[in-house]
Amino acid sequence: MANAASGMAVHDDCKLKFMELKAKRTFRTIVYKIEDKQVIVEKLGEPEQSYDDFAASLPDNECRYCIYDFDFVTEENCQKSKIFFIAWSPDTAKVRDKMIYASSKDRFKRELDGIQVELQATDPTEMGLDVFKSRTN
Repeated sequence: MANAASGMAVHDDCKLKFMELKAKRTFRTIVYKIEDKQVIVEKLGEPEQSYDDFAASLPDNECRYCIYDFDFVTEENCQKSKIFFIAWSPDTAKVRDKMIYASSKDRFKRELDGIQVELQATDPTEMGLDVFKSRTN
């Protein structure tokens, strides 16, 4: 299925891995990239992967879409999690890449049913753990 706005296809694996994360919690993170006019899974983070490992794995000068399954404890002391969608678009990325990722984002997000929070990040501080915590209420 191609995205009419950008001509971008979404590989079936993108949805399958997201459904696994959502239903079985087999991954902590999924990093997607656009390659040859389609969105593909670039890498999967194991459930025990730390946030720092995830953040460090993102390229400094290339855009990515990411899913992060964030665990937290509520004020009532309940263990919960929220699925975050992160549009990683660093300032140092090529303008053309930023435009492609921006124009394909909404269509790609619609393929992933169950995203609870969306973040747009141009540098690591915009997707720090403090930002995640502030968006869980």
